[in-house]
Amino acid sequence: MVDYSFLKNTRTSARWEKFGMKRRSGVAVPLFSVRSRKSIGIGEIPDIKLIVQWCEQTGNSIIQLLPLNDTGFDFAPYNSVSSFALDPMYLSVQSLKDVNLNPFKKDIRELRSKYDGHRDKVDYAVKQAKIDLLWKIFKRTYLKGNNKYSNFAAENAYWLKDYSLFRALKHKFGGLSWEEFPDGYRDRNADAVEEFRKENELKIEFHSWMQWQLFEQLKKVKRYAEEKKIFLMGDIPFLVSRDSADVWADRKYFNLNKSSGAPPDVYFANGQRWGMPPYERAELENSDYAYFRNKLRYASDFYDMYRIDHFVGFFRVWTVDMSEPEETGGLNGKFDPPDESIWEVSGKKLLDAMLDGSGMLPCAEDLGTVPACSGKVLWEYGVPGMDVQRWRKIDNEFVRNYDYRWLSMSTVSTHDSSSMVEWWHSEAGTVDGILFKRLCSNKGISVENIETVIGRLFDSEHSYYNRLLWKNGISVDDILSTLGKNADECGDILLLYRESFGEKEKFLNLLGIEDESERELLLKGKSNLNFVRRNLEFISNSASIFNILLLQEWLCLDENFLRKIEEKSYRINFPGVVNDANWTVVLPFNLEKILNLDVNGEISGLVLKSGRV
Repeated sequence: MVDYSFLKNTRTSARWEKFGMKRRSGVAVPLFSVRSRKSIGIGEIPDIKLIVQWCEQTGNSIIQLLPLNDTGFDFAPYNSVSSFALDPMYLSVQSLKDVNLNPFKKDIRELRSKYDGHRDKVDYAVKQAKIDLLWKIFKRTYLKGNNKYSNFAAENAYWLKDYSLFRALKHKFGGLSWEEFPDGYRDRNADAVEEFRKENELKIEFHSWMQWQLFEQLKKVKRYAEEKKIFLMGDIPFLVSRDSADVWADRKYFNLNKSSGAPPDVYFANGQRWGMPPYERAELENSDYAYFRNKLRYASDFYDMYRIDHFVGFFRVWTVDMSEPEETGGLNGKFDPPDESIWEVSGKKLLDAMLDGSGMLPCAEDLGTVPACSGKVLWEYGVPGMDVQRWRKIDNEFVRNYDYRWLSMSTVSTHDSSSMVEWWHSEAGTVDGILFKRLCSNKGISVENIETVIGRLFDSEHSYYNRLLWKNGISVDDILSTLGKNADECGDILLLYRESFGEKEKFLNLLGIEDESERELLLKGKSNLNFVRRNLEFISNSASIFNILLLQEWLCLDENFLRKIEEKSYRINFPGVVNDANWTVVLPFNLEKILNLDVNGEISGLVLKSGRV
């Protein structure tokens, strides 16, 4: 048994005393992906209470929520229009505070009928439909002198005034980016802004009122979770949308000539270009990181813990010039700051400010291209990193669960990756087709010959979604002779080969699945309950202090759900891509049904057996 008492000697010791230095199990949930019988069109804040009840049943004690921040046109939660404001689409109209809903019962019925709970994708038109109904309710019921609302508005004026004004301006100009506003509004001319405030007082107040309603509903959920001894983990996006209230109001903190992203790797051959502006670090430091302190100050009203998105960005961010063509993705970027010798100091300054800003326990998403200083800082500060099963390897061999980092959150997949079942079916044992072709082209191999090479080395019948599966029995000598190159010329391709060839066999060995007939079936990319069970037992028994799995991964222990996830993708997001599949997945069972699944007892037993709470 791991002794986690070393956490008493870290920067976060007081927080660990509150949580107890013990192994915990949890569930990660995108609220937009779940439904209750009461919610309209999308998961709503009161629905989190049902997830709390599910955690009670299954022995989980942490609920990790994807960001609930107000989103922009692409509804991507990590590309929010505010680091503070919550998204009105998550409001429960039936649960509004200090409102008489009797005059609006027909409107609510019609809204529910139009956006029923039987869709397999989120229809984000529900957001505007809700806002339209909320506007009708607000105009008829809002009265000045509501002390609770007035106190909320006064206490949160440091972000709420700019956000509400920004939202009203966006409405006036038909959703245009703030960079396309008329000069006076774009550049926040004092006279123009004040005149707009006077002329649009009620509309500006409306956005503040919606935020108060969201505040009240989420605070109520937090109190309920506390009663049940369930911890809520928020997700604090490191970056914010270029077209956001934050950038419009405080653009000195942002470099608008650059886009943030990620360098190329074996999973994303072109790198990533996200569009969000990187920070002007000197300006952040000059203000004693007030912007980050304030973000956490507000989030601490709702959460006990928070996930630091893109933690490696604390040290340096991959940046791409805005002048770069879109098709180059993140290929032609560079790290900012470029001087590696200051990365650790830079990251610590920001982390210190965030720890001073709230009493929440931070957890870090330290994935991607990770600088050497990252792990050292996490250990020193007592902040858990993230260990994703398929990426935890040493010398191309999967790491045993007892060798996972003690100070980490273990998991089998993330919102940015394929699910466990999809990975097994189409990714395990493969290489990225785009990357392989580029590496061949860099070696002077013609397009025609590249296709011939692929035909000789890879199993085209079982290669999916531009992932190339090696043929059985392929060796280093086969690769070199097919390419007509020597080992020195092909080091990068041989590295890919060693990382991926035989990956499925290695994984089955890791799980201890020895039956030959079962292995034969599984090696074809099929899944079964035994495979899922062995996998979840493996990850639950990791040395990681937290084990947090996506709700859909837990539900794979239910045979009906497993069959559904084999037939249809329940992937949440594909990074670096904007399409109508990202951030739209909806689970096929509502929360009431999930609460009554027989498999909940099995999950509880698995969690209990792993020694987690």
